[in-house]
Amino acid sequence: MTALTQNATPIAKLEAAFAAARTAGRKALAPFVTAGDPDLATTVAVLEAVDRAGATLCELGVPYSDPIADGPVIQASYTRALGAGITLDGVLSIAKQASAKVTMPILAMVSYSIIFRRGIDRFVADAKAAGLAGFVVPDLPLEESDELDAACRAAGLALVRLVTPTTPPERAEAIARKSTGFLYCVSVAGVTGARTDLPPGLLDRIAWLRTKTDVPIVVGFGISSPEQVRAVAAVADGVIVGSALVRLVAESAPEGQPAMLAKVERFVTDLAAAT
Repeated sequence: MTALTQNATPIAKLEAAFAAARTAGRKALAPFVTAGDPDLATTVAVLEAVDRAGATLCELGVPYSDPIADGPVIQASYTRALGAGITLDGVLSIAKQASAKVTMPILAMVSYSIIFRRGIDRFVADAKAAGLAGFVVPDLPLEESDELDAACRAAGLALVRLVTPTTPPERAEAIARKSTGFLYCVSVAGVTGARTDLPPGLLDRIAWLRTKTDVPIVVGFGISSPEQVRAVAAVADGVIVGSALVRLVAESAPEGQPAMLAKVERFVTDLAAAT
């Protein structure tokens, strides 16, 4: 990561992470990790492994009982984490511990209902104190986002917006102009989950979005292999891999933490090499 002053804002650190990837001739890799699955300490260890493996940034999923965009793998991880007693304060504790140990910025993937319940100003302040660089809020409509947007800008945090294949062009352009940190380009209509093929039209859509915003364009939903990462990285500024990593953590956790972390690090290393 490029050198920054100690007092650099969280969003400046995020921008520096993208800049460092560009300088290295690579695209950004953004794995997704569910907070609290299977427990808080393990999540911190997984974030450290992801960082060691070369991730540019990481999304930390805040478990929620009624996720709007997540497929069965991430829904199941949320259910396990909630069953194990994860709370918002627990998620913030994970973020605080991990952000003190890793170089990659960490953003929360969080439902707006969780933010609203805590109160926008308090949530933003708590998140910044925990070392988070910003938020991805998939269920926050553009028309209702001004208050959170203003709070994030004042705190120096990113508020990442999402565009989908079904977003009308005029609306997609408006969303792209408002997004800070990066623009999340959803690759497919539907929910998260590993898929074998990239959808037709994705590469053209990325190229079009690039004419509408100066922030990096990062693609997520359905990307699970180094081959898919390589294809998307050819045109996008970054790639998000979620369900495949969440599944790997869940399936390998019974083998014990050292074995599970070794598999996580190897998987993310392979993904990073494809960027």
